[in-house]
Amino acid sequence: MSRWETSTLATERLTPRRCWHQLPRRPSMTHVLMFESRTTMTATTLLFRDDAYLQNCDAIVVAVTPEGGIILDRTICYAQGGGQPGDLGVIRRTDGEDIAVTNTVYAADRSQVAHLVGADQAARFTPGESVSLQLDWERRFKRMRVHTALHLLSVVLPYPVTGGAIADGDGRLDFDIPDGGLDKADLTDKLNALIARDAAVTESWITDAELDANPGLVKTMSVKPPRGSGRVRLVAIEGIDLQPCGGTHVRRTSEIGTVAVTDIEKKGKQNRRVRMSLVD
Repeated sequence: MSRWETSTLATERLTPRRCWHQLPRRPSMTHVLMFESRTTMTATTLLFRDDAYLQNCDAIVVAVTPEGGIILDRTICYAQGGGQPGDLGVIRRTDGEDIAVTNTVYAADRSQVAHLVGADQAARFTPGESVSLQLDWERRFKRMRVHTALHLLSVVLPYPVTGGAIADGDGRLDFDIPDGGLDKADLTDKLNALIARDAAVTESWITDAELDANPGLVKTMSVKPPRGSGRVRLVAIEGIDLQPCGGTHVRRTSEIGTVAVTDIEKKGKQNRRVRMSLVD
């Protein structure tokens, strides 16, 4: 049995591995909005965590930031971080005017999410205003397909993951592999074979205490999943993979469609960057 074929074991027997989303990285102004709100800090409800397929929602403006961000009480937009870009879309005002959201980012304490519209546009909003949020669904769905495909790639290549990124229709993972010997066609075939299983993709949660009581849940990376909320989210691909992750995914692997491994780069003595893209 090959190393990648061992992934057919039942999901409940799989050991959750380190999701590349949770690799430590320096704070960046590109994905963390540094601001001080003069209003009571009302946490943004992340609707996409419970249903990544929501395409619109009603919301209330909580605060407006000097940097041009609109803080809403709830959102369907994924906030940029961990290699996954922030969502785009529009905020629709009660008079029907659409204001373009050019990025979605976390506020400094990560309890609130800011929808960037530009300082001039943001100044027109007031706290307490009712709005509706419309997601750029075509772009988001491509990212969901790529994200789930990258989880499968980490099964095809069962090595420590040192980095990763998602784009609109393609993505990549960096692996700690001493010697290459990787073949694009072979990896593509194995990846598409996993996709063809039409496996269910589901989410569940464990508490920080449960993670502490089971240190073996994270074996391949030296760092631990992010703490603070009291619980850690797990993403399971039925019978194939289980790992901590906070991103958005498709419901079944068949939704990914056909993919191709497009490039394998040597990024150091023990680092290989594997790129993949959606074919259809």
